[in-house]
Amino acid sequence: MPAENLTNEIKRHSTWSIFIGIVTAALGIFLIVYPLAAAAITTVLLGWVLIFVGLAQFVFALHSQLIGNFLWKALCGLLYGVCGVALAFFPIASATALTAVLGTLLLIQAGLQTAPAFQWRPLDVWEWLLADAAASLLLGILVLVRWPSSSVWAIGMLLGVSVLMSGMSRIMVATKIRRWARSVERVVQEAAWV
Repeated sequence: MPAENLTNEIKRHSTWSIFIGIVTAALGIFLIVYPLAAAAITTVLLGWVLIFVGLAQFVFALHSQLIGNFLWKALCGLLYGVCGVALAFFPIASATALTAVLGTLLLIQAGLQTAPAFQWRPLDVWEWLLADAAASLLLGILVLVRWPSSSVWAIGMLLGVSVLMSGMSRIMVATKIRRWARSVERVVQEAAWV
């Protein structure tokens, strides 16, 4: 049956999305907990974490069905990656400048996440995507308003909250899609019995 194949494909993609969400949320928690270490080690480690988050975002983008979804997910991954490279390979550079880059990244991410949230508005998952965008916007504003005094602690703490929120919203959206696929599958099975 074509409906069974479609629901199986949706469940397979949502499982992958849940996995990426869990990895992203775990990395966010790690970033929130880690700022107690030395600033230089934090900068290098945070850079590598952002590189991996960027790679995870890009891998997630490769699973997108629409070119628009691919582009905004890939762009978010690229922004995480670029910031990660700057942090990992230039640790001597001023933490002040890196904090300004982080605040800007969060503002850009918020802008890129807002449009898809409203595109998903007919579904009941759009609030999670909008909450993710709002969290990025508020964190970006907080970093830039408190700059330069927020230079060392803000990088790990605020970016960790943003990454955690991204992971949680991805898990919630994928879980809702998975439930929807199961309900469609049940309807198809019940229709087959009739």
